[in-house]
Amino acid sequence: MSDGDAELSAGVVGGSGFTGGELLRLLAGHPDFEIAQATSRSYTGKSVGSVHPNLRGTHSDLRFSDPEELESVDVLFTATPHGVSMEQIDRFQESADTVVDLSADFRLDAEEQYEEWYDGHDRPELLAEAEYALPEINRENLQGAELIASGGCNATATILGLHPLIEDGVLDGSEQVVVDVKVGSSEGGAGGGDASSHPERSGVVRPYAPTGHRHEAEIEQFLGLDVSFTCHAVDMTRGASATAHVFPNGPVSKGDLWGAYRDAYEDEPFMRMAAGGSGVYRYPEPKAVAGTNYGEVGFELDPSNKRVVVFSAIDNMMKGSAGQAVHAANVALGLEETAGLEFQGLHPVGAP
Repeated sequence: MSDGDAELSAGVVGGSGFTGGELLRLLAGHPDFEIAQATSRSYTGKSVGSVHPNLRGTHSDLRFSDPEELESVDVLFTATPHGVSMEQIDRFQESADTVVDLSADFRLDAEEQYEEWYDGHDRPELLAEAEYALPEINRENLQGAELIASGGCNATATILGLHPLIEDGVLDGSEQVVVDVKVGSSEGGAGGGDASSHPERSGVVRPYAPTGHRHEAEIEQFLGLDVSFTCHAVDMTRGASATAHVFPNGPVSKGDLWGAYRDAYEDEPFMRMAAGGSGVYRYPEPKAVAGTNYGEVGFELDPSNKRVVVFSAIDNMMKGSAGQAVHAANVALGLEETAGLEFQGLHPVGAP
């Protein structure tokens, strides 16, 4: 835990990817962290600014190093493809007191879940040790955690939208819930392939995971309910927007809904309500949170169909990845929760 004066050293494995770049941006502006190392197999020896142009002039002497040559740091953020962290977790933990993994390798609780949703797990004995990074649902358990798993962006958007209804008893977990998420191209990463190239992505609203998306496992694990889940790739770079159609078993009023969301998020530093007020942006909108660690949630009641429509929006690379990881590290290390994450966003701004 920080003593409030000493800087903590931080390393980023996989620093040349989109998420790695976001981590480096956040850490560069963090009052308590000093970037000691950023690794990249593809760009070893290259300057950070040559890959992430927004970081030109920031840590101008920092160059990507080989990931096989890890330095000893206080906190290691691992922005690696699925499967890498579970294979190299011993080396990562030998290099750092706290490891924050941004892949899917430690998000789920049980080996059986990885057998069902992924391709199994190499180190299932560590799953019980890992803590889910989302402070809004797991703050107490994050304090002092040494292995932290940052959540998936689609799952994060969905969980933030539905969590208050479960927590407040508006839903008991037996209801029908249908979730549709629309997400930007950065979710595919810097090497997203043909489907993420501009000519193929521009102008589309493309279903890419109509059923069986892996993030269902996180949603069901942390909310305790079954969801019918579909994802669309849409023409934006950053952002995830989740719309959940919920059919409660009993009557629900707007007062019930406002009470549930206020109870859950009134004191949360990075949650905002947008539920049918005035102006253009009356409901949660990815454009309104682009570049920030904020999540927006809102709802509408449809009495004629006995339906609650829940909306939530995040920046998939921030609240859905790097921002969530830094927020969780702040909590784990006893730092100010909002440190390094105060950016409020921009308006007006182009496509997120």
